Amino acid sequence: MAITADHIRTTLNSYLDEHPEGKSGLAIALDLLDAGADLSSRKEFRGHATAGAILVGPDGRILHIHHLATGKWLLPGGHLESTDSSLLEAARRELAEETGILADTVTPAGDAPVHIDIHPIDANAAKAEPDHQHIDFRFLFRTEAEVGLLQTEEVIDAAWRDLDSISDPNLQGRIAQVLH
Repeated sequence: MAITADHIRTTLNSYLDEHPEGKSGLAIALDLLDAGADLSSRKEFRGHATAGAILVGPDGRILHIHHLATGKWLLPGGHLESTDSSLLEAARRELAEETGILADTVTPAGDAPVHIDIHPIDANAAKAEPDHQHIDFRFLFRTEAEVGLLQTEEVIDAAWRDLDSISDPNLQGRIAQVLH
């Protein structure tokens, strides 16, 4: 069953109950939901939901992937699929797809995202996509597993990095809160 607007709103509101200081930064997402936007649709170019995974290994380091299209080191994640039942499960699926780490070898730190970020995405003529925004729901997982076969269409490398390699201080702080 596809992810519904109600599920996205409930997840967003639960996050804001825990982190009320983030409300102004997430106003765009709330306004889009209020306007009836289908944030689960990749074709909603005012902004749509994506799901990200923060994967923590046994030594406390965080898995990063080298993304082919952007040329950047990022956390695993991506667009929602019609078969995803929740944002958490979408993050787990994206993690497994991109890194080859089996979904049953990762354990979520909780049902709620540890961070939600809205960031701009450049236009992509090859996909006929204009500039748009991703509303990225980021969930923290733990694992003892090693990286498997990478999704080479999107990922060219993977590396475990220390927490201080996360450049966003807000995200870094949220991860540190969960880990300690």
